Amino acid sequence: MSANPQQKTTADPGAVDLELLRKYDVAGPRYTSYPTAAHFHEDVDAQAVVPRLEQSDCDSPVSVYVHLPFCRKLCWYCACTKIITKDSQRAADYLVALDKEMQLKAAVIGRRPVVQLHLGGGTPTFLSAAQIRQLGESIRRHFNVTPGVEASVEIDPRECDEEKVNALAEAGFRRASLGVQDVDPRVQEAIGRVQPMELNTKAVRLLRARGFESVNVDLIYGLPHQTPETYAQTLDRVLTLQPERFAIYSYAHVPWVNAAQKNLERVGLPAAEVKLRLLKYIIERLVDAGYVYIGMDHFARPEDELARALRENSLQRNFQGYSTHAGVEIVGLGMSAISQSEDLYYQNTKDLEVYSARVEEGHWPVVRGCQLSAEDRIRRGVINEIMCRARIDFAAISARLGIDFSAYFKDELAALAPFVDDGLVDLGPGELRITDRGRLFVRNIAMTFDAHLSGEGERRYSQTV
Repeated sequence: MSANPQQKTTADPGAVDLELLRKYDVAGPRYTSYPTAAHFHEDVDAQAVVPRLEQSDCDSPVSVYVHLPFCRKLCWYCACTKIITKDSQRAADYLVALDKEMQLKAAVIGRRPVVQLHLGGGTPTFLSAAQIRQLGESIRRHFNVTPGVEASVEIDPRECDEEKVNALAEAGFRRASLGVQDVDPRVQEAIGRVQPMELNTKAVRLLRARGFESVNVDLIYGLPHQTPETYAQTLDRVLTLQPERFAIYSYAHVPWVNAAQKNLERVGLPAAEVKLRLLKYIIERLVDAGYVYIGMDHFARPEDELARALRENSLQRNFQGYSTHAGVEIVGLGMSAISQSEDLYYQNTKDLEVYSARVEEGHWPVVRGCQLSAEDRIRRGVINEIMCRARIDFAAISARLGIDFSAYFKDELAALAPFVDDGLVDLGPGELRITDRGRLFVRNIAMTFDAHLSGEGERRYSQTV
């Protein structure tokens, strides 16, 4: 697992400069889309969406995302759309509504091949083994799931047993993402998520035994009681699981979105300086352990598909994060789920009762979204290059987008001067290249090309570090 420190791994950011982390620690989008979901509006509804999808290429592939919102217990840090309940009947009723939504959308999407499938939450493993099988059967009954589909599921090790893992494997899932966050008992108590390390180890053992090919571990930094010393122990213990990927997120403190996060304020959050040191340690530790720094919060083994996509310049970014599938539309199912096509984003209602009632009446539960303008699509293309390629070839992108890049973005290129001065961006003849150390600041660099930012980001977005 360890790497030769003399051999620089792909996208190794090198030594992390704390002064630069301080300088660029501002609020900004994560760019899982452009424009971001903060710019969705209610002018986009089912009446606007359905006719556009009916005109789609019937052979073009799609990615299906299913949102399963139920959690048995509230984790105080979480700002996701969720429903806290111990009533399994609510999940049973929800699966009936999901089946009806699938029927409605399949009637428009037809038999387009499904090349990606993801169950997110909430807690997908809140479902019983029988309910997991039921969901898998619904998906395959309504959609054309390809034999080689990349099927992944988010797993809470506290809600994971052999029967559920068997059901997931039977439904075709071979990738799993484990919510761990931290293994320190004091941190777990402070965030309302007690999860002994033994549960994580057991979950990985079960997954490997059933042939799961890829395991990702989700961690968070910036939580109460975390220090570089405690985080060193957390990483040492989690590395024993030998995951193919890590997603290590900066804790986003947005109590105006999730009031439960105020519980963390009572315990006390790490000072900004501590959080910056945590980030520095995480990156240097995982790169030294042989992982490739993909970008933002993601790390992967060199042989992993994400790392290969990074090397081959085929990495993509969408509402599900980094992806290896370019140009694939996303079909979102379930309350709050977001769908994505070439020039349209649309989102289901976040209200469970409204969602269930709409699909029961035979209506798509879409309530908001965003129609992309020609300008949006151009800027999205540029931001995707920054987030996924760390390089822009002016001639190539000009030809692809039908513009003169240097002229179109004259002001933005001039505004990159601070990044150039700090050694984060190289501007050469016909090329913009983000340096290895600059990869830590791709969100900040991408913000230069964002026409929708207007100083309101502080209450909309999390910190970039």
